[in-house]
Amino acid sequence: MDSRLILMGVIGKPHGVRGQVRVNVFAEEPEALETYTLTSRDGRRFVLEWAHENVAWLSIVTPDGQRRIADRNEAGSLTNTELFIPRAALPETEEEEFYLADLIGLEARDGAGQVTGKITNVLDYGAGASLEISPGGRLIPFTRACVPVVSIGQGYVTVMPPVEVEAAAQP
Repeated sequence: MDSRLILMGVIGKPHGVRGQVRVNVFAEEPEALETYTLTSRDGRRFVLEWAHENVAWLSIVTPDGQRRIADRNEAGSLTNTELFIPRAALPETEEEEFYLADLIGLEARDGAGQVTGKITNVLDYGAGASLEISPGGRLIPFTRACVPVVSIGQGYVTVMPPVEVEAAAQP
């Protein structure tokens, strides 16, 4: 079973005085977050109920049940809490589709098929994803030109770094 956790959202600032919070969602369909039990890095478990666009009620899940956060101060203490779900909870992908998280751990191969490293992270700051390849921590834009082959099933990607990346790697 896949035990990786996938970041689905981050709790933002409180909204109002009754415990609602803003949530920055990293899922294609924000309403899907209501169907999961979300986990923070420290193991706390939450369920979310949307009040309206990017504003939600959160409940803390305990062995005794759920307790809705109903206070602005408690909601504020959760600001910047990351919300995860297990990778195995995500729906299966269609053929030739994948989640960016599925790229982590794949071999990076050059055009001749030689292994040049492994993907250790996928970074996306809003202008498009980049793959971090180690050793060396090289960042490669995740575009069709730079990564023409993605083979999740066979465990590799083909990487054709841009000239600027290759030049920077030379001593």
